[in-house]
Amino acid sequence: MHATSHVRSATLTERWIVLDASQTTIGRLAATAATALMGKDTPNYTPSEMNGAFVVVINAEKLKISGTKASYKYYDYYTGYPGGNKEVPFARKLERSPEDIVRLAIKRMLPKSVLGRDMQRRLKIYAGADHPHAAQKPVALTKMRK
Repeated sequence: MHATSHVRSATLTERWIVLDASQTTIGRLAATAATALMGKDTPNYTPSEMNGAFVVVINAEKLKISGTKASYKYYDYYTGYPGGNKEVPFARKLERSPEDIVRLAIKRMLPKSVLGRDMQRRLKIYAGADHPHAAQKPVALTKMRK
């Protein structure tokens, strides 16, 4: 009989992963990033501990979207004033702040808890190909989730 091991986040070493947003669609990118942030891609996954990787997403401005969603997808927000519901088309959001599109897609796949918010802090998104995390020696992940 084997006992289940409970991994503590203090005993784990930091992992850094680089994902290229120009290689795949937004949904597959977000699923891969969320899985890595939660640590579900490791054999010692523990739901109550922070054992995920730091994820660096590059080339967010070259983001792909499948089908005709680019013509009808909107991002809505509320200004705080009466009647202040606003909608931003996908194309305008992509040219103004592509990082927000990626951040929202990944955020919605993470747990809605304190642990999920801690996971979001490990997510670094950059519009271009350059990032300042070379000192952490991030590993480029080429195979995305299906």
